[in-house]
Amino acid sequence: VQLQASGGGLVQAGGSLRLSCAASGRTFYMGWFRQAPGKGREFVAAITRSGGITDYADSVKGRFTISRDNTKNTLYLQMNSLKPEDSANYYCAAKKYGSSRLGPDYDYWGQGTKVTVSS
Repeated sequence: VQLQASGGGLVQAGGSLRLSCAASGRTFYMGWFRQAPGKGREFVAAITRSGGITDYADSVKGRFTISRDNTKNTLYLQMNSLKPEDSANYYCAAKKYGSSRLGPDYDYWGQGTKVTVSS
């Protein structure tokens, strides 16, 4: 499975962006992670294959929404009310079995898309 993330860019604080992650094949549990310069990788959100169950980091809960369209093999992250501290490279990831917030548990990773939020 190959993952291709897109949709990053420069936005002012309070603005919105929607990230997309196109998958080359069938995927199961999927998630978004981010990594800011000089910091470790951080869990952002995840979703089951059916889309019926989602999980969010406390830092983004109420502002970000994860969703997926299995007919298009695409994962989304709608980011609203963006803050400068949301600036990072955002990565999509997929895992074959079970759910997790831990990066090492994921089997496939996209290349990352950069989000910069100006104050």
